[in-house]
Amino acid sequence: MRRNTRKRSKTTRRTVAALAAVVMGAGGLVVANVYASAGESGAGNTTRSSPQDRIDQAMAAGAATIDCPDVGSRLRQVPDQARAEVDRELALLDQQVAEAYQRLQSSVRAIQQDSAFADNAVMGPLKSKRTAAIDRIEIAIGRVADRPQGLQSLAACTLRASGNQGGNGQGGDGQKGQEQNQGNGQGKPAGNGGQAGNGPVAADFVDITTVQPNVPSPQRQQNASLGKFTTDCGVNGNKLYNTDNIIVAPGVDNGAHHTHDYVGNQANDAFADNEDFAAGDTTCRNQGDKSSYYWPVLRLQDGTQEFDAGQQGGGAEGNVGRILTASQVTLDYVGNPSGKVVAMPKFLRIITGDAKAFTNGTANANAAWSCTGFEDRQLTDKYPICPQGSSVVRTSKFQSCWDGQNIDSANHRDHVAFADPRTGACPSGFRAIPQLVQRLVYDVDAPSLNDNGRSRPFFSVDGFPEQLHKPVTDHGDFVNVFDEKLMNRMVECINTGQKCQ
Repeated sequence: MRRNTRKRSKTTRRTVAALAAVVMGAGGLVVANVYASAGESGAGNTTRSSPQDRIDQAMAAGAATIDCPDVGSRLRQVPDQARAEVDRELALLDQQVAEAYQRLQSSVRAIQQDSAFADNAVMGPLKSKRTAAIDRIEIAIGRVADRPQGLQSLAACTLRASGNQGGNGQGGDGQKGQEQNQGNGQGKPAGNGGQAGNGPVAADFVDITTVQPNVPSPQRQQNASLGKFTTDCGVNGNKLYNTDNIIVAPGVDNGAHHTHDYVGNQANDAFADNEDFAAGDTTCRNQGDKSSYYWPVLRLQDGTQEFDAGQQGGGAEGNVGRILTASQVTLDYVGNPSGKVVAMPKFLRIITGDAKAFTNGTANANAAWSCTGFEDRQLTDKYPICPQGSSVVRTSKFQSCWDGQNIDSANHRDHVAFADPRTGACPSGFRAIPQLVQRLVYDVDAPSLNDNGRSRPFFSVDGFPEQLHKPVTDHGDFVNVFDEKLMNRMVECINTGQKCQ
């Protein structure tokens, strides 16, 4: 399988951006203070231990990861004149963390021999470079607006226990993980899980039949918009993949540090602008929908050497195994239970979920894993073990309230919001828009937990290397490129209670 590439006039811009990244420098940064996170250390570990014990255990097992404050999420105002420079520096911060994590993973033996090695050889250099990048962000904004205050407090990072230590986890079926017996053939220490050594592990899975129904349904009001508009854009049969993220890291190669599937607009890469999207081809059956829908690929960790096995964003950053193409991709737009919806603005950008939710926390997490026949039971922080005849399902319900003014925001979140889960009402100042509900179905065998995935391998979602392929990091991205006529038809369909496509 080969990465789908397109000849384009942006080659020069891509080269310039790559050279700029080299000039800015690479590196990593983190300051150490390892802790075990609640809910990740596994139910099988009942021995009480001090924070220092957990530090020692995690480092000895090669089962620590890097936890850095997310600078981008703290930015509320970035002037247009500073946006390109700020976006490059934010992408550099991600690169620094990824490189520091890789250095950490390759230095387990040195850390075991010298407890100060992580601070001196990984954390210290990383913090210095992170401090410099944050300073450049402040300077860039300060040239055209008030210089932001307090960002330097975000330079310090921690090491934390990953929860992937051998022998301390349990799978969802109560069988103890056997990570301590698993080598991975790639020079990674046993005990850290997964083919590439950074997850997943048995404790990341749970039998869906043991989960109680948990999907709430808001009460519909008299003025509810009950229609549905469906667009069919295929399943990425064109095999368009890249590791860019045009929303979060425009103009930056490998801004996602993981591989995305794309359906809809075929012009999406790091250098696409609104004109490129407007002129792009689309896989959508209705050519009036040139929107871009993309998400991190799902992989089966079966030892397959994919096209990206040696590339950044792929195997070089811990994303390994056979890329699974969804057997079904359903893209529905639904209404609001408390009122009518208005049209989305063209080129509106929405991110749902958080690719860094394992270290950021779950404030923006929106992962929903389930199985066909069991979709009234949704999992956020576990992958589902589906019974025979049932398929894995990933569902993303995007934000359905818009601020009425902006197609994006500095942190890519503030211009949209979720409706109240009980009433369906939007926050004050926001308007209800059609809600994109993205459903991906995968025909993949349930992994074998009792032998740590040897007889039937684990599957996992692509992600930043330090996020350890945790299911909570699943996310989706959307750029609205509906033409005005079709968007208005969608709104009318939803508001009048019809089902349309």
